[in-house]
Amino acid sequence: MELQRSSSSSNHVQSSRLASLSSQRSLVSVPSLNSQFQHHASSTYYQCLTTLKGHTSYISCIALAGKFLYTGSSDREIRSWNHNAPFHSDLFDQSNSSITTSIMVSAGKGAVKSLIVQSDKLFSAHQDYKIRVWNVTADESDHRKYSRLATLPTLGDRATKVLNPKNHVQIRRHKKCTWVHHVDTVSALALSRDETLLYSVSWDRTVKVWRIKDLTCLESVNNAHDDAINAIAVSGDGYVYTGSADKKIKVWKKCEGEKKHSLVDALEKHNSGINALALSSDGSLLYSGACDRSILVWEKDNGEEDGKMRLVGALRGHTKSILCLAMVSDLVFSGSADKTIRIWRGVHGDYSCLAVLEGHNGPVKCLTAAVDRCNGASEESFLVYSGGLDCDIKVWQIIVPLVL
Repeated sequence: MELQRSSSSSNHVQSSRLASLSSQRSLVSVPSLNSQFQHHASSTYYQCLTTLKGHTSYISCIALAGKFLYTGSSDREIRSWNHNAPFHSDLFDQSNSSITTSIMVSAGKGAVKSLIVQSDKLFSAHQDYKIRVWNVTADESDHRKYSRLATLPTLGDRATKVLNPKNHVQIRRHKKCTWVHHVDTVSALALSRDETLLYSVSWDRTVKVWRIKDLTCLESVNNAHDDAINAIAVSGDGYVYTGSADKKIKVWKKCEGEKKHSLVDALEKHNSGINALALSSDGSLLYSGACDRSILVWEKDNGEEDGKMRLVGALRGHTKSILCLAMVSDLVFSGSADKTIRIWRGVHGDYSCLAVLEGHNGPVKCLTAAVDRCNGASEESFLVYSGGLDCDIKVWQIIVPLVL
């Protein structure tokens, strides 16, 4: 299997194709950050190491924890994939895969929307309004077993709230429930940096905060948005970013001495629903992807600590909606309904599209990435895992030059 060299000419969208696109119009009023000349693109190599098959419905979410990959599908199935050797090209090919897979569980109704791994626990968000917590145990040979630990909200949490009328909220004209319940699809999950809190967002327009130690719901931000919430990202300094179908990104923070999160800022530059968010490791850069085919880049304003973000510009190249984003090191990975994955890097504010990964036969719904290894002083290798509506999971190796 040969490595492919990225071609800068493939990174530009032909204007003649724009008229036939079904997604929202691009944000012409926001300046592009990706330069006309794609720096380092000709030095970027990539290949698809393998395609993982087994799911019979589309891949809706993906998570990586060490040598275990977890995938959720639209038919409520969660699978774990164990690779006993690194995904290096000299150890891996289509005919001799070192991966074993097992069906962990089928749970709930509808799609598994999000997966989060925390130590010996796995959290899954579902279309049936529930969050499920799975206990992960391993034997001497590292064979893992999974058992359901709880379903959120727990029975005990509900019982402590149900007797007090102040804990009840109106969800329909003639129906109430306690505020700890999600009442629509739980669309995304995120952990706090210290992994003591779990955040969940839902199409019911709420953000909920759960204490992992006892699986108790501590807070619910009701009517956080005007429409379904699709994405969440949490920074190390405690800022919470939520992206919604109402075209807005909202910034939340629980200040010292306060019991609840309050709204810090609202970012309103997208002209269509927001599907994905990604944060840099230091929290200074936020990337948002939407149906307008643009990835907007937001920067913390002059290093201020009040959570205020300013719009820097847009990354353009995808020809349909942006469905997922991930960030590792200084690389941003974007998956789209146009069936491709793009790899972006920003150097001194000038962004380049390093490669366009083609191979999925359907929209790329979810992805994650990790550093593979450093090839001496000049190159770095990354692994990208992508799941699509074609029911396939692909593993990609990316080799990029180090920026000196």
